[in-house]
Amino acid sequence: MFALAIYDEPRNRLVLARDPFGIKPLYYRLSPDGSLVSFGSEIKSLHADPACPRTLNRDALVNYLSLQHNPLPETFFAGIYRLPAGSFAIVDLASGSMEIHRYWTYEFDDATPEAEDALAARLRTAMEESVARHLISDVPVGAFLSGGIDSAVIATLAQEQLRAAGRGPLKTFTIGFEELDEFDAAREVADRIGTDHHEITMTAEDFVGALPDIAWHFDEPVGDPSAFPLYLLAKAAREHVSVVLSGEGADELFGGYRVYLEPFAVDRVRRLPRPVRALAARLGRSEVAFPGVNYLRRASTALEDRYFGGGYGAFAPEEVRRLLRSATIQPHVRPGRDLALTTPGFTDLPESRRMQLIDVHSWLPDDILTKADRMSMASSLELRVPFLDLDVARVSTRVPDSLKYRDGTTKWILRRAFRGRLPASTERRPKLGFPTPLRQWITRHPDTFLAPIRRSARLAELVDMTYVEELAERHAAGRIDASRRLLLLLMLAGWLDAFMDGDPVVPA
Repeated sequence: MFALAIYDEPRNRLVLARDPFGIKPLYYRLSPDGSLVSFGSEIKSLHADPACPRTLNRDALVNYLSLQHNPLPETFFAGIYRLPAGSFAIVDLASGSMEIHRYWTYEFDDATPEAEDALAARLRTAMEESVARHLISDVPVGAFLSGGIDSAVIATLAQEQLRAAGRGPLKTFTIGFEELDEFDAAREVADRIGTDHHEITMTAEDFVGALPDIAWHFDEPVGDPSAFPLYLLAKAAREHVSVVLSGEGADELFGGYRVYLEPFAVDRVRRLPRPVRALAARLGRSEVAFPGVNYLRRASTALEDRYFGGGYGAFAPEEVRRLLRSATIQPHVRPGRDLALTTPGFTDLPESRRMQLIDVHSWLPDDILTKADRMSMASSLELRVPFLDLDVARVSTRVPDSLKYRDGTTKWILRRAFRGRLPASTERRPKLGFPTPLRQWITRHPDTFLAPIRRSARLAELVDMTYVEELAERHAAGRIDASRRLLLLLMLAGWLDAFMDGDPVVPA
């Protein structure tokens, strides 16, 4: 993982580069004529220049409200951009002109099919070697451990290697809530492999209290609820270690999200006779509500127009227009359409693989890895991700769908590769994500969660607060679950207060 700058003195040029998956950030500012002004690993560092304007990028706002993160190259600040993952830029320092080139991209490899046992062995070896490399450090290394397969694999391999070297035990860390947790599942793994295990509990008060710090460290709003427990978990882990290993990337590379199974379900409709398919499509487009209408709607909609990444579905397009009091806003990006234009062969891939590529190119760098990096570095904790080692990634490109989705589960080949080295219950456990009791908390403590939204004058400049109160009222009455939408507004209010304090909120 890296973000780097190299000054090429003989050629009077600057080379900027970012790691293949976008684990580390790199931002740059352009002048109105398109020449480079400054660059850095945080937007805050660019704002150290008094001449750097803080003008809100309205397109970023629209995409954030739709996708819970900003997938655009241009950040929330007009004129400030992020270098894409797997890319480098060459800057002519005489003119300030800048050219961006992609040096790496994730591509599936079906040229040399492998048998199940051989592929499992190759994956096992790649992960063992990756964890060994990620353990190299002159400071203490620990690991995050949930109840899932990804963190269990990493913690198990790390503990085995530390024990073999006469070191350890590995320190592992899990976070939960009074309302729900994965403590028992994580403890089962920790007890089996013998780690020094630590458990942290987060309360609703901790969640809201962390908002100002989280908004500050993010630089841009990211409306992912798991950022809050991750921030507290990293803070607790930093009291014991300086580096942690974590499981980010496994879901995107090995097919861990259950939504990737959707194409196999909708294919049943597509195999129907043409007249029946046409009827199903008309029913899916109708305004009539009936059981199965969403299924028909998705079955009759092209993937590029129905799947936009893991965070989609907070505010629907018509809700964004109402919230922003505008009927003429630009729609959010459709990553699949962009990939169809820039990635040869994209539209020929099975839909499940296209969904993976959408997430690898957008959801992974712009939400998952952004969250992991910012929330860990907020406590000066270095977070390393062994699944995103390039050797592991190369193995993942060779895994067919038949070895990802089997026996009613996802990431089947990963579970198969480490069978016997993990508790059987861990191998079978379905993915839970990083669940938070946000819905219950907002219902029980509405004033606490809504206070930052209601008192933000800058937020009121941007959104229809009457509509916000309507959402809150309907949530409190149990008529809808508005927790994700209210969280997006909570994060947006925190970001506006952190970065637009004293500055007018003038959309570009």
